[in-house]
Amino acid sequence: MNIAQNIVAGLDRILTMELVRVTERAAVAAARLRGRGDEKAADQAAVDAMREELNRLAINGTVVIGEGERDEAPMLYIGEEVGSGKGPAVDIALDPLEGTTICAKNLPNALAVIAIAEKGSLLFAPDVYMDKIAIGPGYADGVIDIDASPAENIASLARAKGVAVSEITAC
Repeated sequence: MNIAQNIVAGLDRILTMELVRVTERAAVAAARLRGRGDEKAADQAAVDAMREELNRLAINGTVVIGEGERDEAPMLYIGEEVGSGKGPAVDIALDPLEGTTICAKNLPNALAVIAIAEKGSLLFAPDVYMDKIAIGPGYADGVIDIDASPAENIASLARAKGVAVSEITAC
């Protein structure tokens, strides 16, 4: 590895740790409001904290998956530029508070989420819900069908694997 590669690797590690701090700040801000029944306040606290931390980073970032039109978000919306403007051009997918209701009800498993990638490499996904299905490796294409019922897909997976349906685990 040459000096330039060492510098880039070091910057990547630094940026990775900075992203941990970004999500940590959003999570802590939302956690201060957990159990108070106010979803909007918890979400706003997480958004404010995440945006503030993102704008401290040495990146030229564009939010490609964000708070979105559904939330009429004034911050961290799709297309918003974040970061200092100095540094690598990156796409950002984020959700400052995934699980606003569970946070407001003081239930477990609310998350602050962020992903970054080189500019142009994340899918531009307008603010819509999508049906998704995924299986582990080693299956041929077409084994499952998103339009099939869960029971049909599990049966198809069992046939493809040569095991009883009871041996298939879903999560």
